Amino acid sequence: MTASFPDMPDCVDGLPNIAGHEDDVDRAIAAGAGQDIFRSAGGIDFARIRAAAAVALHMHQPLIPAGGADLRTAAIVGNLQHMRDNQGIGDNHNAPVFSWCYKRMGEFIPQLINEGKQPRVMLEYSGTLLYGLGQMGEHHVLDALKTVTCAPQYRHAVEWLGCPWGHAVAPSTPIQDFRLHVQAFQHHFAALFGFEALGRLRGFSPSEMALPNHPDVAHAFVKTLRERGFSWVLVQEHTVERPEDGSGPVHKHLPHRLVCTNSDGETAEIVAIVKTQGSDTKLVAQMQPYYEAKSLNRWELAGRQVPPLVTQIADGENGGVMMNEFPAKYMEVVRECSGSDTPLMNVTEYLEHLAAEGIDERSFAPLQPVMQKRIWDRIKPGDGPEKLAKTIDALKKEDHGFHMDGGSWTNNLSWVHGYDDVLAPMDKASSNFHEKILTNRAINTDEQRYRNALFHLLMAETSCYRYWGQGIWTDYGKELSRRANAIVDHDFG
Repeated sequence: MTASFPDMPDCVDGLPNIAGHEDDVDRAIAAGAGQDIFRSAGGIDFARIRAAAAVALHMHQPLIPAGGADLRTAAIVGNLQHMRDNQGIGDNHNAPVFSWCYKRMGEFIPQLINEGKQPRVMLEYSGTLLYGLGQMGEHHVLDALKTVTCAPQYRHAVEWLGCPWGHAVAPSTPIQDFRLHVQAFQHHFAALFGFEALGRLRGFSPSEMALPNHPDVAHAFVKTLRERGFSWVLVQEHTVERPEDGSGPVHKHLPHRLVCTNSDGETAEIVAIVKTQGSDTKLVAQMQPYYEAKSLNRWELAGRQVPPLVTQIADGENGGVMMNEFPAKYMEVVRECSGSDTPLMNVTEYLEHLAAEGIDERSFAPLQPVMQKRIWDRIKPGDGPEKLAKTIDALKKEDHGFHMDGGSWTNNLSWVHGYDDVLAPMDKASSNFHEKILTNRAINTDEQRYRNALFHLLMAETSCYRYWGQGIWTDYGKELSRRANAIVDHDFG
């Protein structure tokens, strides 16, 4: 990337830098597009390997109004800081271990590369966590991550994944807000790690692995990712289906195309990498993808024999297996598989190798979000949103198991039903923000009042506030929504 870019502070007026440099962010994304960014530096002999494995670590902590006894006036702090400052409550004693979990890949990667090994890892950190780490003074964590992200001798081993800044779930986040989350993450990432690193973001990890299955929402989701420069997305096995018969993907360890068509007949698609089902933290902590890859041989794709890629993602800090078992197992596997015919690879590196072999995404089998076949069996793309809504209502009445809530880590969790107590305040904050701010072209995104309103809106849409369904987390969500509304009304009323 040869274009020059300004220096961006990661915080502005005490807020994360999530808006104000949109043109520079877009230039950086465009400058990085189409570049061979991992393959040439990776040292993997793609023609020789039988299979490969990819592991991704998802890291997240919300921002909460817990810096004081009164919920309505409490300062907003990161949940990790709250844990650190209150270690006698529940599992809060894990705060120091969590902090190390956020840092440790910044230590493991240099150590292994300096041993002559070929480590690989994909990292996904929510914007709220990245901001919270800096806010609580854990700059050594961010510095370690910056080293492996930016240093030429290490950066080929680490692939960052994009995500919604506030860890918002796509099926129940207003479409326009989801786009703001994606833009805010790219903004903040560039401020922390630089525009060159931003130009290397290719893959996207949806929060809670939640994929919208409503045709219009799913289309907007994919369209947003493509327009924001992403070329592939991670999907959970049971959230997608084959268009021809509604069954799940067959060759799970090969890339697919996620093809989403809306009620107006418009289609958007993106490469989909399938994460298979299982006990996520246990599978990653024990490096199961590597051992599965060892049992595989090359598969046919586009008339050629190519190595399959076994892919998993898990929380990088949650649970004893990730806190305690993962480090030693990861180091053991990297040392064993480096230079072997079943190495670790990151997804973009793998896709770049396929492209170098002349295999592009048109060769990948199509998938669509679950339950869409039942819709398209009754109506045609282009029949319009009104006919789509009637068809969905009819299918729900015929089958109580049919839903348009999307799918996520688990089959039994809806991100819509049962959360009216939280979603109503969130929806009000979203509507208020768009009515009074986004429709006013005189308001600039580099204004402090805009950044402050956006910050509160994105925080309020964090998944944690609906995942738990009741108690203090619901109260946190409603309070942040109240503040978002108050800020918009006060500064833009």
